[in-house]
Amino acid sequence: MNYETKMDLSSADDGALDHDRGESAEGSSSRKRLWIILAIVGALALAAVLLTGGEETEPFTEDRTGELAAVTVMSPGSTTIEGQINATGTLAARREMPVGVTGEGGRVQSVLVEPGDWVGAGQVLAVIDRSVQTQQTASQSAQIAVAQADADLAQANLDRALQLVERGFISQADIDRLTATRDAAVARVRVARAQLGERQARNAQLNIVAPAAGLVLERAVEPGQVVGPGSGVLFRLARGGEMEVLAQVGEGELAQIPVGATGRVTPVGSEKTLTCQVWQKSPVINRETRQGTVRCAMSYDEALRPGGFAKVELASGTMDAPRLPESAILSDDKGSYVYVVDGENTVQRRDVEIGMISGDGIAVASGLDGSERVVLRAGGFLNPGEQVRPVAAKAQ
Repeated sequence: MNYETKMDLSSADDGALDHDRGESAEGSSSRKRLWIILAIVGALALAAVLLTGGEETEPFTEDRTGELAAVTVMSPGSTTIEGQINATGTLAARREMPVGVTGEGGRVQSVLVEPGDWVGAGQVLAVIDRSVQTQQTASQSAQIAVAQADADLAQANLDRALQLVERGFISQADIDRLTATRDAAVARVRVARAQLGERQARNAQLNIVAPAAGLVLERAVEPGQVVGPGSGVLFRLARGGEMEVLAQVGEGELAQIPVGATGRVTPVGSEKTLTCQVWQKSPVINRETRQGTVRCAMSYDEALRPGGFAKVELASGTMDAPRLPESAILSDDKGSYVYVVDGENTVQRRDVEIGMISGDGIAVASGLDGSERVVLRAGGFLNPGEQVRPVAAKAQ
């Protein structure tokens, strides 16, 4: 009997131990699941922080009670805005003077200037060999002497004949013939002198000279080269060294730039900023690019190289208007608009017309007077007629 009882107790103890082991295994499994869930939540939180860059930016926040959305608003007021138009352009000589052969040409004997040299009006740029023309000039001078001798002889014959006509030795017809001979000889003298003058003028044109004072930009001739009227441009000069930038701007911006407006020019590859003044606007618009050319004159500077590019900042006048950040202005098929919050904290759409654009913001040409409370951000999440809780923007 005792033996059986001991066996029962042993069996009971074994059952209790198995029960305790089951509960211990179940608790361990629960703890593992808890740790796994916590690890997943932590990983998701870390991924969210990395994706947002560690910053919490909300276009607008909803009240904890779920009643109204808070939006940032500001009253822009009205400020005087100086318009500025940025463009790119090509540097060029304001008045470029192409210089070529004006005479009969010949072999170039010497070239006296280089690109970058300053020259005066009438200064010789290149000399053409004139050995043949010099002999022609000497021959023409001799022809004048021959003609003058014939004229002197004709005059002497006429003078003697006039003395004899009174005595009746020579008739009036002889006098008329001698007079005509004398007149023809004198005329031949004048012809010879005119031919000499023409020859001398042609010789003078053998020298290639500067038509006006300026800066030599290009040289396309070398000693020994044979040139003529068909040789094209041999030198290019900038009259007075005056330069300009040909700025390309849109047709809308072109109308905003007045003649006489000032600007700043920064040549590409240079840190120097130069001033310029608009002296001409293109009367036509390019049909393909929808742009026009603004010609802005400036004085010579070593940083200016015709043919190069430059950045141009042109003043386009001033205007009094509200100015808003870019985030406040929206657009759709109907045009540009902003959201304003009225006295009952209701969102209303207000169509506006954009004016000058600068680094400080966008001017509103029409649609606002500056006293409205304009939604600065998150306008895309709002709808007209929606109730909101406006929060005034902090002063910058």
